Amino acid sequence: MINVSKLSDEKNLIPILRLGFRPFFLMGALFAFLAIAIWLLSLNNTVSVKPLNGVLWWHSHEMLFGFVPAIIAGFLLTAVQTWTGVPSVKGNRLLFLVLVWALARIFILIPIGLSTWWIIALDLAFLPLVGVFLAIPLIKVNQTRNMVFLPILCLMSLANLLTYLPQLGFDNAFNAQGLYCMTMLTTALVALLGGRVIPMFTANGTNTTKVLPKAWLEITSMASLFIIFIFFAAGLTRFSSLLAGVCALSAFLHFYRCLRWRPWVTLTTPLVWSLHVTMMFIPIGLGLMAAHFWFAPFNLSVAIHSLTVGTIGGMILAMMSRVSLGHSGRPLKAHPVMSMAFIFIICAALTRSIGVAFLPQKMVQLWGLSGILWCAAFACFVIIYFPILSRARVDGKPG
Repeated sequence: MINVSKLSDEKNLIPILRLGFRPFFLMGALFAFLAIAIWLLSLNNTVSVKPLNGVLWWHSHEMLFGFVPAIIAGFLLTAVQTWTGVPSVKGNRLLFLVLVWALARIFILIPIGLSTWWIIALDLAFLPLVGVFLAIPLIKVNQTRNMVFLPILCLMSLANLLTYLPQLGFDNAFNAQGLYCMTMLTTALVALLGGRVIPMFTANGTNTTKVLPKAWLEITSMASLFIIFIFFAAGLTRFSSLLAGVCALSAFLHFYRCLRWRPWVTLTTPLVWSLHVTMMFIPIGLGLMAAHFWFAPFNLSVAIHSLTVGTIGGMILAMMSRVSLGHSGRPLKAHPVMSMAFIFIICAALTRSIGVAFLPQKMVQLWGLSGILWCAAFACFVIIYFPILSRARVDGKPG
């Protein structure tokens, strides 16, 4: 149990700085909306922006290394308090972490004459700092089970570094390697967390028996994602047939894993079915990836966006919605607007991946539609959850 006496000073903190999920979920969701809105407006030449390394680099980099790390930080720095019983980072230290993240986003987008080296250093510092704040309570109670997140954060930092190497005189291929590595690492993180919580959430939300994991399935499905990550990290995509086979096998394993969790029993529970649908985009994305490496009927971007929009974006929206309710002392019941937001993000993913794959002649229009749906989904979250995240818990408890 958390020592309440150590948290009594929370009453002197503004609610937004009382736990990591509050500022990072709110600012991350707002950034998700603004970043795609700016991207769409720049594609239509409605606005002119000159970010570091150009608009295309900015779009891909900032969605994976700006938006995603903010949500990861919010989730892990909140969960670690529950896992360990040790108070997590809050107050001035949390504010410092938020400022590091926010200033990197601003300096990358808006040229103000700051040295590129300083911008890169600021951006690369964020995930290691999150790792430090995560490690302190884990080490304090010697909780080795959740230390798996520390090497994942380190690998994500290295992937981020790869995206900057072309600007430092290295081959342009390093940027793509970094983006693909981050996509697979985040997909693996989603798969890992999904395996831990979805069977439990399904059982609790539907009053049914919890599905117990099969050890061989958990190990092989996660290992397959790591092998795909190794292919991208080592630049071995030229072995396309072998990589396609691994992707196909991984797609099958994750599809079977998702089916075992009985998504059909959750149809009346939006906070749960949204998680199940999100997980289904892992086998969809991996299947599209296998098709790309075998037959190349479409660009790899189609498969990647199935994972980034459907798996990563969908899981983020669903988990933010649930975690924010639980850690603010509210009932775990989705607002009707959020039920629509879940549908928006699913449609955005299908449009950007399946739609583009089968209607390449309508690619630009489908990009626009997918972006609008994405913006609508995260606008819904910001509107509904701003008062929740910016106010104290309704039950008077710390957090």
